[in-house]
This record gives sequence, structure tokens and C-alpha cells, in this order.
Amino acid sequence: MIRLHHIPFSRSFRILWLLEEMGLRAELKSYAITDGSLRAAEFKAISPVGRVPALEIDGQTIYESGAIVEYLTETRPEHGLGRLPGDAERVPYLEWLGFAETQASIIGSLNMQQLFMGDPTPAAPETIQLETARLASTIKAMDRVLEARDWLLPSGFSAADTMMGFNLFAAPYYVRFDKYPNVAAYVERIAARPAYREARALDGEQSFYRKDFYEVPNG
Repeated sequence: MIRLHHIPFSRSFRILWLLEEMGLRAELKSYAITDGSLRAAEFKAISPVGRVPALEIDGQTIYESGAIVEYLTETRPEHGLGRLPGDAERVPYLEWLGFAETQASIIGSLNMQQLFMGDPTPAAPETIQLETARLASTIKAMDRVLEARDWLLPSGFSAADTMMGFNLFAAPYYVRFDKYPNVAAYVERIAARPAYREARALDGEQSFYRKDFYEVPNG
């Protein structure tokens, strides 16, 4: 039995997609940010800080998407989606896993500022400007890398790319990709993957974004 604790359009999509790339179908147990279910004692026994993803697999429960990705790729190396110790791409692979989480933390901050803060404590325009600029700088860095290759690693598609699954459908709400043609083409290649399409079909509808794009306010 494989069970993924999941919120649609969140970081847990990374794991849903990776499982599909591996041909592993998970039972989805879905939650919502706003209904209190993540704060319930039952869920905190699974994920101590009340966050998704958490994955029940091989008789244990693992939380934090980076840790789950490393576990899945190291215990199932036959899929070729990880880069194990001794591989020439091991260091850049790990760097991209960390990069994806850094980028996701900026998106998370923008989500908090743009979507969830309001009266009586509205977000500071200066903070939104700074975080948007930080997110754009990460997209720009990716664009430079992807000018020379199709995927994040020179050898081809890997679980490092699945770690971008959440990031690259959330980031365009804050940073337009028309300035970054290599990233835009990368997103199109991702969207063409059968496992990605299947994961998106399983994912569920997002309930975060009420607008197509969130402008940077004037401070």
C-alpha cells in the first residue's frame, strides 16, 4: 500500500508526479489548507508540523518532499531517476533538489503575502516587491541553464525535474515567463510527459489563486 497525503496544486504534487514516472499508483488522502485538517492531532502524528507531502510506503511514513524524492530514487534505482553516490551528476542533482526547495519557499512567501494576508495586517508592498524579484532571479538562473539542454541535468530527465512540478505551475502567477523562453519551453516539455499529464489528472483542482496574475503593488 502506498498512500500520499496531499493538497492539490501544492508541493505534494512533486511526489504524485514522481510516483507516476515510476509506475507506482498511490492512494490519495487529500486535505485543505483552510479547513483545519492539517492541524488535527491525527495528521500531526503523520507530519509533525502539519504539512504535505507525507508518504506512507514500505511500512513507514516519510515527510518533506526532498527526503521523499531521495528515498524513492535510492530504493528504486532501476527507474534511473536519481543520481546515486559515485555518479558524476550526484552533486548537481542534489543542488537542484535544494534549489527547487529554495524557489518553493519564495513562492510560499508570496502566497502568504498575496493570498492569505489582509485586514487587519495587510502585506507590505516592499516585501512583495523583494520576494517577486527573488523569484524572478531563480527563473532567470534556470533560463540560463536550460539554454544548453532540455532538462536540468545534462544526461536527461531526473527526479530533480519532478521537484519543479509545484514551482513551475505556481511561479507564473507572480513572474511572467515570456522573458524566459528556455523555461517556457521546459514547461512545455514537462507538460508533454505522459506521467505528468496523469499526475495532473489525479491532482485535483487548486483553490488558492483567484486571479490569473498577481501584480507587484506600488510601495
